[in-house]
Amino acid sequence: MDSIPYGVLAALVGLVGGVVLGLAARLGNFCTLGALETAVYGSDQRRLRLWGVVLAVAIFGTYLGAELGIVEIAETYYHQITWNPWASIAGGLIFGYGMALAGNCGFGALVRFGGGDLRSLVVVVVMGIFGFITLSGPLAPLRVALFEQTMAHSPQGIAATVEAITGIGPMATASVLALGFLVWGLAYGPLRRDAREIAWGVVAGLAVVWSFWGTGWITSESMGAVPTEGLSFTAPVGRTLIFLMTSTAGGINFSVGSVLGVMAGALAGSLWRGMFRWEACEDPRELGRQVGGAALMGIGGVIALGCSVGQGVSAFATLAWSAPVTLAAIAAGALIGLRGLIGAAEAE
Repeated sequence: MDSIPYGVLAALVGLVGGVVLGLAARLGNFCTLGALETAVYGSDQRRLRLWGVVLAVAIFGTYLGAELGIVEIAETYYHQITWNPWASIAGGLIFGYGMALAGNCGFGALVRFGGGDLRSLVVVVVMGIFGFITLSGPLAPLRVALFEQTMAHSPQGIAATVEAITGIGPMATASVLALGFLVWGLAYGPLRRDAREIAWGVVAGLAVVWSFWGTGWITSESMGAVPTEGLSFTAPVGRTLIFLMTSTAGGINFSVGSVLGVMAGALAGSLWRGMFRWEACEDPRELGRQVGGAALMGIGGVIALGCSVGQGVSAFATLAWSAPVTLAAIAAGALIGLRGLIGAAEAE
């Protein structure tokens, strides 16, 4: 282990976490847009309530790591940057609307590409490009002007706020919230009776915990040279594309490992279920809509500092204030987009 560069170790942590999350998506039906669609239009809340299981495991496991001294919550960028509510709302709405147009979030597109859907490759590439256009390219000055980001100089987040007001420790707050999410998820009978889906929800939550624990250990060993990171799929997709083309963008790191891991896990899950098949777009209008949606996801994800997984699960696991606001905005944007698409289809 001593001879392996820290960046490679971080990539291996990301690879394992990505593979597990890709398997959970393919074998356990863990999907953001799919959860909203089936709950609102299919009268089936199992996939939506599964998020309760995922979040319960992710929150409790992450704060258990903090209690054990493995994870420094304050060292994650969800807590290092002062929360900007307007960035969470605007970025979340843009990302969610783009997710509806594209038919997937960035994570979902990686999963579908792993299953042979070539349309999703277009979504992944366009989202990664527009993410970096917004992060450090031509749109960066406008983003900074509209949504200023400053470094936080004091502890922030839900647990820190509760402790400051009541004196209750972070682990207690995390445990109560985790239990609440678990109860909410399992209160739905059809999910409670589906042991396989519950198991994959636990696995998805553990993938996030693994990522924080693994990179947290590397952060300590490298004396801060490698950051503590959770799974996210907006800017990391762009970083992976740049690395694969030029070996730059930070070199081999957690982002590269996690993105490649999701595709590998999705491929394995698709082959296991006999679902792998090559697919392409036969409708130019559909492709145009997906490209437009991917561009919006890249822009919105960078503004909000994360996607439906990055903010919706990883940031939530750290109890960052941005997480529930961004996730709610993503859901609202997606529902607006879905309603528009369904209305347009009915009009035709």
